[in-house]
Amino acid sequence: MAEEMASEIFYSVSQRMQSEEAKHDIYFKVSKPVTLKFEDVVHKIKSSKGKGLLWEKEVGLEETLVLKGVSGVTFPGEILAILGPSGCGKTTLLTALGGRLNDGITRGSITYNGKPLSNSVKQNLGFVAQHDVFYPHLSVSETLVFSALLRLPNSVSKEEKILKAQAVMNELDLTHCKDTIMGGPSLRGVSGGEWKRVSIGQQLLVNPSLLIVDEPTSGLDSTTARRIVLTLCKLAEDGRTVIMTIHQPSSKLFYMFQKILLLSDGRSLYFGKGEHVMNYFSTIGYSPSIAMNPTDFLIDLANGIHSENLEVDTNSTKQVLLAAFESNLGCQVRLELQMSRDSFHHNSKDEMFAKRCTTWWQQFTILLKRGFKERKNEQFSAHKIWHVLALSFFSGFLWWQSGVDQMQNRVSLLFYYTQFGGFFPMVQSIFTFPLDRKMIIKERSSYMYRLSSYFIASTLVDLPLQLALPTLFVIITYWMGGLKASASIFFETLAVALLYALVSQGIGLAIGAVLVNNIKMVATVGVVAMTLFVLVNGFFVQNTPAFVSWIKYISHSYYSYKLLLGSQFKDYDTYHCGPNVTCSVRNYPTIKHVGVDKHSFSVAALVAMLVGYRLIAYFALMIGTKQN
Repeated sequence: MAEEMASEIFYSVSQRMQSEEAKHDIYFKVSKPVTLKFEDVVHKIKSSKGKGLLWEKEVGLEETLVLKGVSGVTFPGEILAILGPSGCGKTTLLTALGGRLNDGITRGSITYNGKPLSNSVKQNLGFVAQHDVFYPHLSVSETLVFSALLRLPNSVSKEEKILKAQAVMNELDLTHCKDTIMGGPSLRGVSGGEWKRVSIGQQLLVNPSLLIVDEPTSGLDSTTARRIVLTLCKLAEDGRTVIMTIHQPSSKLFYMFQKILLLSDGRSLYFGKGEHVMNYFSTIGYSPSIAMNPTDFLIDLANGIHSENLEVDTNSTKQVLLAAFESNLGCQVRLELQMSRDSFHHNSKDEMFAKRCTTWWQQFTILLKRGFKERKNEQFSAHKIWHVLALSFFSGFLWWQSGVDQMQNRVSLLFYYTQFGGFFPMVQSIFTFPLDRKMIIKERSSYMYRLSSYFIASTLVDLPLQLALPTLFVIITYWMGGLKASASIFFETLAVALLYALVSQGIGLAIGAVLVNNIKMVATVGVVAMTLFVLVNGFFVQNTPAFVSWIKYISHSYYSYKLLLGSQFKDYDTYHCGPNVTCSVRNYPTIKHVGVDKHSFSVAALVAMLVGYRLIAYFALMIGTKQN
């Protein structure tokens, strides 16, 4: 009986293990391995030499060589670790290999299975940045599921995409924190190690054949760092080509790397198997005088230091090491490059990767849902609602029952609508694109969505807040302020206020998009623009000088104020302008200057601005987040 029970348990466990192995093979085994070859890669940037005294002109630009002919090749199943001191070109080379180097001029050859970089390669290449970005209010599970829904092709069902995200969490041991939010600088979330694993997991969703990781262990303790590197080793065992930069790994981590590329001032000092690096430098006369971490020794060599005597000429040491590399390892690197070329010569015409994409509507709906989840904590926060309620009731009591004859109070209340309805939506929307810029660049470089689907989804996500708060403000102040007690006039006033709020939102989006790379200037430009538009709408100054009077025709505040006045006052209305004296409303200074006619033209002008500012925002965002 016991033997039968043990046999059943053994069979159940073995079946489960086979099932897990099958799932692993389906989700993580690489079907199309990639050999990455880079040959004589040179990268040059131009930097400003600066200025002299205030009255002197700019000296000009100078060219700086960051990479000076770096070569190497990495095969499937290998981990290449790029080592070197700060400023040696590690990240520049890694970014070039990932096809994300946009500044400067790059020369040389970088191929993937003998082919140059293409969109299909980019879609199946995993790039993990050192400082990755995530939406802070999304949980680990939501972050990975939304990425899976956007990145995986239509041939995979929604249920299978969610299962893939769950499989990635299991593979990277993230199930214990799947409901924890990612967090940010002022919001507590996952730990540093979990953050790195989520970053790797996002790229693992598409099962990339090539995984490029920038500084995966920076800022982590030794135990967490070792766990990250072990994860990368496991991914390489599945047939991936893994390349990473690493600044100063521990000795335990150092011996996990199959290949090492040591850089110094943009040149190679060593390229080859990790297990042979110490022996190589020993044979050319450089070995540590005391027992030390191999990485520390290599970094010292890359800095030109090979003894405790810091007065040694570091440049001469570097020149000796460079010459030794050319005479001892240069031929070996060129031979390995030639072998990789021959190996894939016959397959150069084969299509490496299948195209992955989702439809525009799928991208839009997923981004809309993700946007609502991310911003739900900001959209209707108690703080904002209480802020608007307090301001609304205070304004209502301030203008309490102004009455038909209190023209100045009623005119000023309508003017205040243009202030509240303009500044609030503009301030809420002006930072949308600058804060999302890094995320847009990251996700679009992975071909997750079209910019148009993101743009429309992002603007629609903000609409509930942009419309609800002005509506609340008008509902409270309209009846408390004693404006005309007519339902039709109330809804006309509300419609104008909401249209004005939407145009103000568009102005905020346009300013934010134009200045998407300069977040410090965004708020200043926005406040100046809105203040200027409000000042020329006719409430403060009736006799505007001719050389600035044209500004009102491009001011949405002018047209909105005109419509608000027109909703409350007609040409035939009168008011008491003195004891027993009745005056025509059309002769009141503000109304006479602004006018209450040409409603259709004012509406058309606002609609044109509603569309025009959003078009400006879209094309400015396209330029500001452009990627090669």
